Amino acid sequence: MAESDTSRPAQTAAKKGKTAKGAPLATGRSQHEFTSIDSAPRQFAGPVAGWRGLAVLALFVCLAAAGLWTLRMVPAVQAFFPAADLVLAPYSGSHSVPLRLFFLCYFIAFSLFSRGTLGARLGLLADLVITFLATCSLIDLVTVILQIFYDVWINLTVIEILSGLVGYALYSFKLMERGTMPERIVVDFRGKRRFDLIFRLIGVLTVAGVITFMVAYYMEGPILWARNFAMLGGVGPGVLMFLPLTFLLLYNLARLDNVRLDTTPFSPPLTVIVPAHNEMHILTETIHHIDEAAARYGGSVQILIMDNNSTDSTHAVARAALAKCVQARGRVIEVKTPGKAHALNAAIDATETEFVIRIDADTQVGPDALSHAMLRMRDPEVGVVGGLPIPPGGGLFDRARMLELLVKHGFYSVGLSAVNSVVGVPGMFALYRTELPRQLGGFVQGMNGEDTDMSLRIGELGYKLVVDPRIQFISEVPATYAHMREQRMRWFRSVYHISARCRDLIYSRRLSVRGKVMLPYMLINSALRAMMVPLILFGMLLFAMPSQEFRQIPYQAILAVMIGAPACLAVICVLINGMPKALLYLPEYLVFRVLRAFFTLESNLSIVLKGQGRHLYSRRSRERDPDKALRDA
Repeated sequence: MAESDTSRPAQTAAKKGKTAKGAPLATGRSQHEFTSIDSAPRQFAGPVAGWRGLAVLALFVCLAAAGLWTLRMVPAVQAFFPAADLVLAPYSGSHSVPLRLFFLCYFIAFSLFSRGTLGARLGLLADLVITFLATCSLIDLVTVILQIFYDVWINLTVIEILSGLVGYALYSFKLMERGTMPERIVVDFRGKRRFDLIFRLIGVLTVAGVITFMVAYYMEGPILWARNFAMLGGVGPGVLMFLPLTFLLLYNLARLDNVRLDTTPFSPPLTVIVPAHNEMHILTETIHHIDEAAARYGGSVQILIMDNNSTDSTHAVARAALAKCVQARGRVIEVKTPGKAHALNAAIDATETEFVIRIDADTQVGPDALSHAMLRMRDPEVGVVGGLPIPPGGGLFDRARMLELLVKHGFYSVGLSAVNSVVGVPGMFALYRTELPRQLGGFVQGMNGEDTDMSLRIGELGYKLVVDPRIQFISEVPATYAHMREQRMRWFRSVYHISARCRDLIYSRRLSVRGKVMLPYMLINSALRAMMVPLILFGMLLFAMPSQEFRQIPYQAILAVMIGAPACLAVICVLINGMPKALLYLPEYLVFRVLRAFFTLESNLSIVLKGQGRHLYSRRSRERDPDKALRDA
C-alpha cells in the first residue's frame, strides 16, 4: 500500500532513528530495565538458562544422527523399514524427509530438558512418544487397508506430511495440556453469524484454488524449472502459492473496504491511557506525539499516565510533559500494585469517554493516527482498531523487525480484517469502545498476552476487529540480545496462555473461526517455529549421512520452506505497503527468523510442567474458584 502523505513523518523518522521532531529517540533506559513481573509470571513460567536450548539441540543432533545411521546402515533395520523412516505401511514414491524419526528425536530431547520435576518431564516424554507412534500406526493401518482392498498406493510424501501435521499439533496441544496454564473461563459469545463474511471467505478460497490449479496446469514448464532452485524447491504451487494468494485476495478486499470508508471527520471525546513503569527516559516524547496527533484530531483528548510502581522520576517527568501540551489535557495516576494489567484496569475505571486508546509508554503515535483510527469507530460494529507499528531505526534488530511488521501487521492482519478473523490487536496501540473491556471484567492479570486476550474476547462478542496500516506509530524494538530474548519468550508463551484460558473456543461445539481455525493455527505455527532450527540441523545430517538415498532428498524443498517462501512473501508485503527500500533488509530478516525460532524453543522450555498430566477438560481442569475475579489468570 502506498502510504499517504500524512503517514510519512512517522515512517521517515523511523528510518532515521529519530522522533517526528527530529530529535534522537531517547535511549536512557538500562539494558536490564525491560524485565518486570509481566515478563514471566511465576506460576506459569520459569527462567531458562542460556545453555538449556543449546543442550536440546545437541541431544537432538546426537539422537538424530544415531537414528539415521541405524535406519540406513544396519541391514536388519533397513529391511524392516525400507522407507528409511519408521514407516511400516506399503507406499509408492520416495525422496521424502524421515519426519517420524525427526519428531521422535525432538520429543525426547525437548522433554528431558523441559522445566519441571523429573516425573513431569518423563510424563511429557511418554505422552508425546506413545501418542505419536500410536497415531502413526493408525495412519499406516489405513494405508495398508487402502492397498489391500482397493489397490491404492499412498505416496511416501503424503504419509510423511500427515505424520508431520500430527507431530506439530500433538506437540503444542500436549504442551498446553501438561504445562501449568491459566484457568479456563467461560468465553462470552453474543455474536451473530455473518453469512456475508462466510460467503466472502468461501469466494476467496475458491478463486485462490482455481488460480493455483490453472498455474499448475498451464505453467508446468516454468514450475519444473523453478523447482530446481531454492525459491520454489521440490514443493509444488499448491503448497507455496495457495495460502499467500488467499491472503493477497483478502488484503485487496480489506483495501477496498478502506476505499469505501466515510472520511468525514469523526472526533468525539477520546482518552489515551499509557501504563508506565520506569519510563522517564521516553515519556516526554510519547506525550508530545499524542499532543501533536490531538491537534490533527480536533476533538478533546484526555491523557492518563498510569504510573505503575515506578522507582525513577516517571511521575515528575509525565507531569512536566503534560503541562506543556497545547491540545491534549491529562493527569498522572499512581498505581501501586505492580503489573501492566493493574495499571490498565485502573485506567479503564478512570476513563470518562466512550472511546479509549491504550498505547505503550514507548509508542510515538503518528500525527494522523488518532484521526484514522477513530474513522473506523463510526461503524457501531467495530470494537477494536489497530495499526501498523514502525521501528525507530538504527537498532540491531530494527531492519529485520521492519519486514516482520510489514508481513504480520501490514499484510496478514489486514487480510484477516476483511473476514473479521483477527485474533489479537497489540497493546502498543489499540482503540476500544470503553464499555467493552469493562463488560468483560477488565484486562487479565498474571499471564502473558493480556492485549490479545481482550481483543479476542471482544471479537467473540460479535464486534469487528480492524487493522488499518494507515494508522502508523513508532514502537520500540529491543536493542540488545537479552531484551529481544525476553520480549519474544513472553510473546510466544502468550499463545499457550490465551489458548488455555479461552479453551472453550477450541474444544466446544460452538463454531468460531478464531476458535476452530485461528487459535489451532497459532499453536501449530508455534510448534513449527520451535522446531525450525532442529529441522535445519536434521537436513544437514541427512546430507552428511553416507547413504545415497538420503542425499537424493530434494534440498531445494527444505530451502524453499526455510528461505524461498518467506523471502517471496516478504517481497510482496514490502511492495504493497509502498516501502521498496525495505527490500535491502531481506537478508537480515531471514537470519532473524532463525533467531526468532530459537527464542520460540526457549519460550516453550520456560513453561512449567505439572506433576500430573490432566486433560484440559478433565473435571478438575474445568473447575474455577468462584471467588476468583475474571481478570485473574
